[in-house]
Amino acid sequence: MLLKIETVDELKSYVAAKKALGKTIGFVPTMGALHQGHISLIKQARTNDVVICSVFINPTQFNNESDLAKYPRTLDNDMVLLNGINCDVIFAPDVFEMYPHGNKLLDLNLEGLDLMMEGVFRPGHFQGMITVVYNLFKMVNPDYAYLGEKDFKQLAIVRFMVNQLKLPLQIVGCKTIRESDGLAMSSRNIHLTEQERNEAAIIFNVISKCANLKITCTPNELRQWVQHEIEQSGILKLEYVAFVNASTLQELDNWNAAEPKRVCIAVTTSKTRLIDNVEL
Repeated sequence: MLLKIETVDELKSYVAAKKALGKTIGFVPTMGALHQGHISLIKQARTNDVVICSVFINPTQFNNESDLAKYPRTLDNDMVLLNGINCDVIFAPDVFEMYPHGNKLLDLNLEGLDLMMEGVFRPGHFQGMITVVYNLFKMVNPDYAYLGEKDFKQLAIVRFMVNQLKLPLQIVGCKTIRESDGLAMSSRNIHLTEQERNEAAIIFNVISKCANLKITCTPNELRQWVQHEIEQSGILKLEYVAFVNASTLQELDNWNAAEPKRVCIAVTTSKTRLIDNVEL
């Protein structure tokens, strides 16, 4: 039976009791509006003795107040979903519980990781994101934390933070879960009109072709091709496409066979933005 916990003190007491019994803790941090992508993370976390899922819409990672206001809030449905897949605990604090001393950000130099790709269009987002993740890690004290590869830059920054601060847990990156037409599952997809939803399938289709096209195209030529393909219908607009070193997130000017490569993309519609990435 799913246990709902709303306070940090109760959570820490629960975790301490489980740890005293030698239990391992698997943790999935979310902002709710759960879908099959989140469920896949919970299922992977089930290799641990105890699985905790947090649902907290973090205000410090929204640089746009209207974006925060319209973010879907579906806690009751989320609890039903989690109960059905054998999650042990949902941690659902309010803002005052998470930030009792105000929205003070974590003092950690991200060494420019926060300024590329998403960071250009969402200033302050990653400092806010890393703050809440750090706070959650300190509260939950997990052995393993499970994050999706769809938010590839977020995953890289969380790993950087864990390494820099030498936190005693392991980050597990999990494959992106997709709709039948390839669109990456996201809580934001509910904001798409029917026409936008139909067009959005092209995003995965286009970036999937980049692996073969890079044989004959430079990164700059491939960027131009991606933009043309995404925007030709007039419904979607390319915010950015970046070909990066998958380890450092540094953008590539040419192809080096030895380095791991990834294409990352953000596309906007009338009301929302969609992100995706694939390995090259």
